Amino acid sequence: MITLYCAKWVLPIIAAPISDGAVAVEGARIASVGPRAALAEKFAGARLCDLGTAAILPGLVNCHSHLELTAMRGFLEREERDFFAWLRKLTVTRLELMTPDDLRVAAMWGAVEAARAGVTCLGDASDNAGASLSALAEAGLRGVVYQEVFGPDRNLVRERLQELQDKIAALRSLETDRVRVGVSPHAPYTVSAPLLESVTDYAIAEELPVMIHAAESAAETWFMRDGSGPFADSLRQRGIEWQAPGLSTVQYLASLGVLRARPLLAHCVTVDDTDIAALRDTRTRVAHCPKSNAKFGHGRAPYAAFIRSGVAVGFGSDSVASNNTCDMLEEARFAALLARAGPEAADGRELLSADRALHDATRGGALALGLNQQIGALAEGWQADLAVVSLAGAHQLPVYDPVAALVFASSGRDVIMTVVAGREVYRDGRVVTVDEERLGARMREINRKLAGAQ
Repeated sequence: MITLYCAKWVLPIIAAPISDGAVAVEGARIASVGPRAALAEKFAGARLCDLGTAAILPGLVNCHSHLELTAMRGFLEREERDFFAWLRKLTVTRLELMTPDDLRVAAMWGAVEAARAGVTCLGDASDNAGASLSALAEAGLRGVVYQEVFGPDRNLVRERLQELQDKIAALRSLETDRVRVGVSPHAPYTVSAPLLESVTDYAIAEELPVMIHAAESAAETWFMRDGSGPFADSLRQRGIEWQAPGLSTVQYLASLGVLRARPLLAHCVTVDDTDIAALRDTRTRVAHCPKSNAKFGHGRAPYAAFIRSGVAVGFGSDSVASNNTCDMLEEARFAALLARAGPEAADGRELLSADRALHDATRGGALALGLNQQIGALAEGWQADLAVVSLAGAHQLPVYDPVAALVFASSGRDVIMTVVAGREVYRDGRVVTVDEERLGARMREINRKLAGAQ
């Protein structure tokens, strides 16, 4: 059975917007994209779904999230000014206060939030990857879940690698055609050089996608350049040796051969032209998290420079413990405005466009996750992952350019339907794949527990 989704605008991303357009969906794939009249004639017996004054676009892609931390939304606000203290409290809370079921519920609620905001695919980094894998699968979403590995002590490389391999072996039984497993050596300040090398070799041999937090903060720069700052102090207090390489994070990863895996690097705030050239030359991808970076005061990643250099860039929300929302339209707007407010705009260079921002919230995210042949655009034969955004609100009308209206006047709250692989997972104000009421009750229980431990 073919369903014909019709709306005032259809935005294929890789082709021009279509006024009064339609997307024909058969099974999990797109059968055709074009003007409504032409597709209605071509598929005369199709089920018609008229979405009115709205835009149909490819499902939004969040290429860097931490679903298991959803229960910590707003929990760490007092620690924001000290990134190391923030990380320490997060780690203690996750390991000592939250049960495995708490993490599972948090991940499920994060998946619900994503579906409600038109996000169809996520790149999720998780210490408890099974929770995120199950959440995405149950919610009907798509994604890559990166199992995190930690280990700054170079004397424990064999043990940490074996633990990772055991976890991946178990997680692969949870993979589906929509959700797959990857690995995430967490960051250069939590993973020793030999462990970074070993995980890279393992990932390449097993064809596992790789994600790393990289070049995120000034504290990380001090750690890498001269071995000072809170990360270095923490290692010394634990009796762990650290010899600063005197390099940027990107150059350090390149020197270890990590960039051979074409990893997805989250943040990349403290990078220079040499780093960007290395990213381009190794086809390393970037998850740009502008709101999280700004909220911590870490700075502004050179988004426009990434684009000019041909680096694949997608947007990430990071965890809602730092960003507070999973809203890729809001992320796209913030990224575009930050780029326009930067020194490059003052140099008279072309302003970053709404079209580019929407591209990177969809197609760009797919490229960053290595899913470029499946999602991120509306085209015949591609996966039927759709987000439908109402453009009938008082905050949006009048609409002269639907792309500009989406990026500069809309948010995830305007999404009215989310479709993944041809299945309507969010419609009529509810996520149809899960029991939101029961999940919400469990989230409130977790909230009371964590609040009582403050």
